[in-house]
Amino acid sequence: MRTVHKIVFFSGLILLSSCVSTKQFNQVQDKVKTLSQENEQLKRSNADLEVANTELKSANEQLTAKNKDLEARLEEALYNLNVQKQKVETLENEQASLNRQLDILKSGSSEEIENLLDELQTTRRGLTLREDRLREAEKELEERNERLIELQEVLAQKDQAVKDLKDKVMRTLTGFTGNGLTVHEKNGKVYVSMDEKLLFRTGQWDVDPNGQKALRDLSQLLAENTDVNIMVEGHTDDVPMHGSGAVKDNWDLSVMRATAVTKILTQNGQIDPSRIIAAGRSEYVPLTTNETTEDRQMNRRTEIILTPQLDELLEILEVK
Repeated sequence: MRTVHKIVFFSGLILLSSCVSTKQFNQVQDKVKTLSQENEQLKRSNADLEVANTELKSANEQLTAKNKDLEARLEEALYNLNVQKQKVETLENEQASLNRQLDILKSGSSEEIENLLDELQTTRRGLTLREDRLREAEKELEERNERLIELQEVLAQKDQAVKDLKDKVMRTLTGFTGNGLTVHEKNGKVYVSMDEKLLFRTGQWDVDPNGQKALRDLSQLLAENTDVNIMVEGHTDDVPMHGSGAVKDNWDLSVMRATAVTKILTQNGQIDPSRIIAAGRSEYVPLTTNETTEDRQMNRRTEIILTPQLDELLEILEVK
């Protein structure tokens, strides 16, 4: 049965092929070939157009750049032309004035000549006055520049002095840094910040022995550097304190702690007490918020603020 189907199928193909003549088949093939050739030609033309388009874009960019350059040159030329025009007008005015003066000298009356001489004398005095003012301004500017240079040198020296002081403090307190003590520089000052746990028991103002050791080490350094002013600030958290006797609240506590630290520093007889200021800041200058136990612990601190004296700088800034 399958053999019969195959015979019928191939017979159909033979009949179908016989319906298309060889001439028509060749015409179709020729047309396909022609279309294929035209397609290839169109592709080449399109490629050529793309190349040409790229070249035109590049040429357009170059022309745009040249146009901007020409516009800039034209603007510069117009500016120079305007400047030259103004110079010419000035010269023409001066020439006209000179010609007028020359005419007066040649044929003018004695009164006109005298008036001209007065005018020239007035002009000369004005020029002399302006020259004197210019020299004074130049002298003043030179003096200001000299003072500015001197001020910059002094400021550089002070910056170096602060840096050196910070290094000295850190070397002196090496055993305490990182154990409740930090040293940092800010606004031309050296801050020695001591946590409450290094100096005091909670709510107390008697300095612990370990804190006393750190303060005595620091006092020796301060005794050797007499050109440093000292401020001791006590700080608390915002937890209300309801005490009795000498210490009733955080204000009292911060003052007592600052005073206690100051008294230990001044036990060194080489430190002039007039160099030190003790201040209580209570809870009002916190390092951070008082929202957590850790935050409140950070805010309970004593800061010793060291400031190099600025006498030399103030002398330079003083109005003479």
